[in-house]
Amino acid sequence: RQALIQNPTAPLQNPDGTWFQQTGIFNYDNPVARLRESDGKNNSQNTRIQTNLSYNPVEDLKLSALFSYNQYNQNRGYSETKNHVSALRDGRNGYASIGSVRSVDKLMELTAQYSKNINRHKMTLLGGYSYQDYSFSDSFMQNWDFPTDKFSYNNIGIGNALRTGLAPIGSSKRETNLIGFFARATYNFDDRYLLLASIRHEGASQLYGAKKPWGTFPAVSLGWRISNEAFMKSLTIFDDLKLRAGYGVTGTQPNNLFLGVAILNYQKFFYSNGKWIQTLVPAQNPNPDLRWEEKHETNIGLDFAILKNRISGSIDFYNRRINGLLYDFQVPSPPNLYTSTRANVGIMENRGLEVLVNFVPVQTSNFTWNSSINYSTNTNKLVSLSNDIYKTTNNFFTTGGTGDPVQTFTHIVRIGDQIGDFYGFKVLDISEHGKWIYEGRDGQPQNYDEFQHAFEDKRVLGNGLPKFYLNFNNNLQYKNFDLGVTMRGAFGYQILNYQRMFFESTGLQQYNTLKSSYDKVFDKAVLSSSMPQEFNSYYIEDGDFWKIDNITLGYDFKKLKSKYIKSVRIYGSTLNTFTFTKYKGVDPEVDRLGLSPGNDSRDKYPMTRTFTLGLNLAL
Repeated sequence: RQALIQNPTAPLQNPDGTWFQQTGIFNYDNPVARLRESDGKNNSQNTRIQTNLSYNPVEDLKLSALFSYNQYNQNRGYSETKNHVSALRDGRNGYASIGSVRSVDKLMELTAQYSKNINRHKMTLLGGYSYQDYSFSDSFMQNWDFPTDKFSYNNIGIGNALRTGLAPIGSSKRETNLIGFFARATYNFDDRYLLLASIRHEGASQLYGAKKPWGTFPAVSLGWRISNEAFMKSLTIFDDLKLRAGYGVTGTQPNNLFLGVAILNYQKFFYSNGKWIQTLVPAQNPNPDLRWEEKHETNIGLDFAILKNRISGSIDFYNRRINGLLYDFQVPSPPNLYTSTRANVGIMENRGLEVLVNFVPVQTSNFTWNSSINYSTNTNKLVSLSNDIYKTTNNFFTTGGTGDPVQTFTHIVRIGDQIGDFYGFKVLDISEHGKWIYEGRDGQPQNYDEFQHAFEDKRVLGNGLPKFYLNFNNNLQYKNFDLGVTMRGAFGYQILNYQRMFFESTGLQQYNTLKSSYDKVFDKAVLSSSMPQEFNSYYIEDGDFWKIDNITLGYDFKKLKSKYIKSVRIYGSTLNTFTFTKYKGVDPEVDRLGLSPGNDSRDKYPMTRTFTLGLNLAL
């Protein structure tokens, strides 16, 4: 980011050889000095061990055991010299930190499976037990005010900040376990009628202290292979036709520990009667009604294959309802020890359609073209934020954030509405003096100087979730040549262009701003230098894009007269090949997770385009 915003006419160093810094400008540092005056390294190791054991004591019965052990270790160190910008700005006189992380994930799963085929009946019964244990620990130490820079972070004890109690030091550890009992049954009659039923009963340590630390999650699915029915034999067009339907419940435990009980935290020291005393303060209210978050999903689908499998695919419709989403409720204190309580109150609903079609447009002795198209769409809605105990006073909440210096939320989530709505001031025009003309709360135009900039003046400006996605993949083979092309796109959504919002400002003379800063807004006037950086609809753009992700062209030397080499294939490929979009930012593929989708990062590193030449040998 510092390289992007640095004024390109600014010098790297002063005449005396020191680094050129403008410490009076907020968050504006010499990027070369940052690199040269700091040192750091992370060392990490991953160890993964997995073992599977199976035993057949009698015919049709299989006993299995799975054991896995994953361990991650990290040691890190970082230092800044006395000439680093933080030392100049904050008076730290050199800085160093060290830390370590260790996590261990252990899993044991024991199963017994009985399978039996009797004439046209096929059935399988499976039962099992699983135990998963996870632990995470970390420690860190910081220090500053060093007599010398010579040791980097390798002699952290010689700094004065730890000795005088100014620098922090700390460690933490968390452990969780998950216990599950499960069973599954499958039944197949004549490869026409299919049944699968399962149930899981799980307990999570995160729900310690709650009334219901265990959850039960059933699922059932039915299938009918219509193409195997007698009345379908005369319809030779169908190679396969299968109708299926299912309903299932899955559970998700909270990430935080001990949400069901009250928690006290150690806080800062205070001075009393000549002594420093550390305080304990409430950090969480008890909530014995805490429970599993449950996802209930219904799915109806159709699988098909026609024309000797030249065309095949599937169509799926799903309705997903998530009950018990966690939300922090503001509560009075007293009688509560803490000012908020986290409770299972949210209900969210998703509906979607997914269509996959595979087809072979051309198939000859020398040339084959395989293609596939995937279409998906999803709509969502926040159904509720209340239950019998906790009731929200507002039918909405705000989320997302722009960061400094704008400092405002970017999205609104309303009960009964979709997720992902941008919420801000709507620009109608610009004045001849280069100032925004906004839509007021009464729907009428208002000059910037008269505008109140209140919450009531904000509007829904778009949505950050695409209405639908499309993938189109092709594989062609002509004699010894092969060509693969993968393409995809997202359509019907908006993006908040952070780069334009922050760097299209004529008032930031010391920054390296975008060239478009001095373009006329709506072809009328250049934005006034007196206008502060602000989040409004002018920086909301359509994000539709179509990407040709990968192109691979290869040639296979199949008939080689060599007893050492069986085959040789040469190929060339490109990754992130082309992007077609009207979006003005770095890349229209932005973060769409969470409750504030469509926010483009101001400090995004550009996507790289990769070219590869390769050679495959089979000996």
